[in-house]
Amino acid sequence: MTTIKLHNTRTRTKEDFVPIDPDNVRMYVCGPTVYDRAHLGNARPVVVFDVLYRLLRHVYGAEHVTYVRNFTDVDDKINATALARKQAGAEGTLEQLVQERSDETIGWYLHDMGALGTLEPNEMPRATQYIAQMIAMIEDLIAKGHAYAAEGHVLFAVDSWKESYGKLSGRSVDDMIAGARVEVAPYKKNPMDFVLWKPSTDELPGWDSPWGRGRPGWHIECSAMSYELLGESFDIHGGGNDLMFPHHENEIAQSKCAHPHGEFARVWMHNEMLQVEGKKMSKSLGNFFTVHDLLEQGVPGEVIRFVFLQTHYRKPMDWTEEKAREAEAELRRWRSFAGNIDAMGNPDPRVVAALADDLNTHGAITVLRELYKNGDAHVFRASAELLGLLTFEIGQWFDNQVEPAHDELIEYALAMRAEAKKQKDFQTADQMRDILSSAGVIVKDTPEGSKWEYGSGFDPSKLDALK
Repeated sequence: MTTIKLHNTRTRTKEDFVPIDPDNVRMYVCGPTVYDRAHLGNARPVVVFDVLYRLLRHVYGAEHVTYVRNFTDVDDKINATALARKQAGAEGTLEQLVQERSDETIGWYLHDMGALGTLEPNEMPRATQYIAQMIAMIEDLIAKGHAYAAEGHVLFAVDSWKESYGKLSGRSVDDMIAGARVEVAPYKKNPMDFVLWKPSTDELPGWDSPWGRGRPGWHIECSAMSYELLGESFDIHGGGNDLMFPHHENEIAQSKCAHPHGEFARVWMHNEMLQVEGKKMSKSLGNFFTVHDLLEQGVPGEVIRFVFLQTHYRKPMDWTEEKAREAEAELRRWRSFAGNIDAMGNPDPRVVAALADDLNTHGAITVLRELYKNGDAHVFRASAELLGLLTFEIGQWFDNQVEPAHDELIEYALAMRAEAKKQKDFQTADQMRDILSSAGVIVKDTPEGSKWEYGSGFDPSKLDALK
């Protein structure tokens, strides 16, 4: 069996992955807070852990892997968007508008992530489905002396876990207090204590609890859902490195205190952040966009995925228009080569080995490029599909634009151009060149003759002039 090596944030080392139970490999990844469309940075961890999910399924069998990714559907930001709708004249109670917004945003998210070729996890729990389990967990933490109630709130007492708190992020409690922006509240015993439960108004979503009507804090949600669906010990916990502190640190504290005999997550994995044209993505810089924005602009989801995979997940990734153009052109060549055949057989072992080495997607793509030049089209296709590329599900962008007839027209134009040049009919030669160029076909003259490939923005309608 293939040995998978993963970089464990908790130990700061790359380790052999040994599942707790090979018949039930379990992974939890923090999902979105569903108040708006997913921006490009939100999509990176989805693609990263989709590749890991595919690798685990390949090595252990699809029926032996359980992947959980949650939806946070109770949050102040969701409430704010619902309140804005209410003020704009939308019908229904505020709680109904919150529900509508959550349902709408979850639908958007699943559509956009599906366009990137990601498989849906085995479980996609909503936080609101597990309120009772969260309340029970909070009661247990209070009983064990790890949490306390104050003024309608319940807070986790960081001092009760001080020796271990901060090990994931590598910071001491004192350092975190000095450097963190923490909510200063008179009911806190320690500035670092964080909310497990907080009051809710009659208009906003809320649930009855021993501490009054309220709603859960963000961190307790993932602890309760992962416990219910994966148990007190599971294999992998993933997310963006922006979640390492405080979210993941707080998850560990809660879960280890609630279930002291469990390990919670054995392996912690974090992807680096995304930039746009070398700068941090932000609305103030005008370089902030959602996955939906790119799809609406005509950038295929497969192209977005391919750009992501060319950078190792633990390195910052820079999205540029040039990378997108190059990725589209390369995918066109790949799909022309193997896009319409079945992925028969197994992926090339070198592709599997690259992915098994801490998800070295760049190395896997290097092997794919070698296979494209020299390998079997069936093996090439099977290898690409292990990375979620060249699948039939996300190939419509190519199928709808490129047909065998287009290849024939391009070859015809090149033959006409070559013959015209021989006859010194430069007007016809230039006309053929201009038609191909306007259609987005890239032509390169070599000693062996003219070579061509589909460029970014290929427009088959421009080839009509050759008919």
